[in-house]
Amino acid sequence: MNGRVNEINKSNLFYGYLSSPVGNIEICACDDSIISVSFVEALTNEESNASIIQQAKVELTEYFLGKRNTFDVKYTFSGTEFQKSVWKALTEIPYGQTVSYGFIANKIGNKKASRAVGGANNKNKLAIIVPCHRVIGANNKLVGYAGGLWRKEGLLKIEADRKF
Repeated sequence: MNGRVNEINKSNLFYGYLSSPVGNIEICACDDSIISVSFVEALTNEESNASIIQQAKVELTEYFLGKRNTFDVKYTFSGTEFQKSVWKALTEIPYGQTVSYGFIANKIGNKKASRAVGGANNKNKLAIIVPCHRVIGANNKLVGYAGGLWRKEGLLKIEADRKF
């Protein structure tokens, strides 16, 4: 996990796309940092060959091939301090494992914040790289995923099948 930059220069955005087992992925970067990884139906922006985009595409491809369980690409969180604390906690969930929203709430020191953790997960702009798909309901059920539950299930299956 690399450091994060607080301010984003939106005048200098780069995009890249990747076809994956869970659908098309759009990668957006600003300068030398990834700011979003999201699922899209169509390729809507001009693709860049910026090195940060290429690095993200390589690392995501390696993840899907079972050759990578962590990401080195530099990324930027953009959100409230609470959201950033949740997202940082998500990066500490080991590959192939799941935890509950309550577990994350406890980890960030606010044991009653399970619902707020769910809200922060929903606002995570760095799908897969910041693994909100690894957070499940207290009853071990798959609940809530901005990319769709079928994608969450697919990502968890990929990780279960390729444990390091």
